[in-house]
Amino acid sequence: MSGLLNGVKVVELASWTYVPCAGAALADWGADVIKVEDTRGGDPCRNLVVGGLDGTGTHVQANFMMEIGNHGKRSIGLDIKSEAGAALLGRLIAGADVFLTNWLPGQLERAGLTVERIREFNPAVIIARGSGQGSRGPEKDRGGFDGSSYTARAGVAYALTPTNAEFPMAQGPAFGDLQGGVTLAGGVATALFHRERTGHAAIVDSSLLAQGMWAVAPDIAAADYYGIDRIPAGEAGTALNPAVNRYRTKDGRWVQMMLLQADRYWKGFCERIGRPDLGVDDRFVPLANLVANTEAATAELRKTFAEHDLAHWQKALADEPGVWSTIASPQEVLDDPQVAANGYLMTVTDSGGNDYRTVAAPVQFDETPAPARRAPEYGEHTETILLELGLDWDEVVATKESGAIL
Repeated sequence: MSGLLNGVKVVELASWTYVPCAGAALADWGADVIKVEDTRGGDPCRNLVVGGLDGTGTHVQANFMMEIGNHGKRSIGLDIKSEAGAALLGRLIAGADVFLTNWLPGQLERAGLTVERIREFNPAVIIARGSGQGSRGPEKDRGGFDGSSYTARAGVAYALTPTNAEFPMAQGPAFGDLQGGVTLAGGVATALFHRERTGHAAIVDSSLLAQGMWAVAPDIAAADYYGIDRIPAGEAGTALNPAVNRYRTKDGRWVQMMLLQADRYWKGFCERIGRPDLGVDDRFVPLANLVANTEAATAELRKTFAEHDLAHWQKALADEPGVWSTIASPQEVLDDPQVAANGYLMTVTDSGGNDYRTVAAPVQFDETPAPARRAPEYGEHTETILLELGLDWDEVVATKESGAIL
């Protein structure tokens, strides 16, 4: 089964990608996630352009970034600054299991959504908050995106930038958001379990700063243990252990070797790549010698891998017991048979009947992929959700005419 959270209702007041990704994961796991969007355009992620990809040149009538963080949800358009809209939000929270938000403490207070007020709506609701820098401290009300709070402030860029690089490492779109979102979803699931056991509805907090620190926890720990900036790393393309490095093939592709136990795998690996001489070379055996002579070993491996195309190396290393992988392009990942076998992609149909693929949350239950459901259109389910709240059609029409709903 994939719907372990069937019957759980989540009210999400969040935009962009980080916290909405938590909602998408909860939806993949079976929760009914109601996305609350304002009446002035909705989640700005709907109009986000990444890498110049503005929706032209594709048959799909959907924003791919919006789909990633919002598939499987329902959308209601509410003006929560209006009296009627705020009252409707309160009624939604009253019937929810989880209130999920990325609004900062000051924003929540100004909107009348303090913890105390939310508890008045529903004392049993779990409040889950995702922020840039955390819910406490002098910068709790400072906004954050993953490029700032996760990659920059948490030390990720510093830890992952090669020592000879002209510029710091740059992340891809939503890189920290996606990791942080699924972590926050795990926190929500833990709180639901705890409430089931004890009746206590916990407040769940996470942040992009915390997630980034977790991503480079080894470097942060080493910084404290040894009084250093980060774990020592060489220049781009180098590694202390040449058997744990990337090598370019003749056709410009890359192979990532991960022979952490080099003494165990080195001799057989060298035979497979057609260099048995390296496997018995005293400069490279045992591991201590390999590390001591890393520059020479790296040069030999670079020369060898550059002699053949990637297809040759994939065949030569097919039976390699040590760990390695091709550095795949995202387009290749779409057609990876291992991805297909595990249902890591879901094929979704947009409102125009066009199929496209998006990535499911990275946790499954009972070996069952999540059901494929698209992201909602802006305010698509407004009327349905209001009818579920007990409003009749006359009330829905009147509320719409007042501007409180989309």
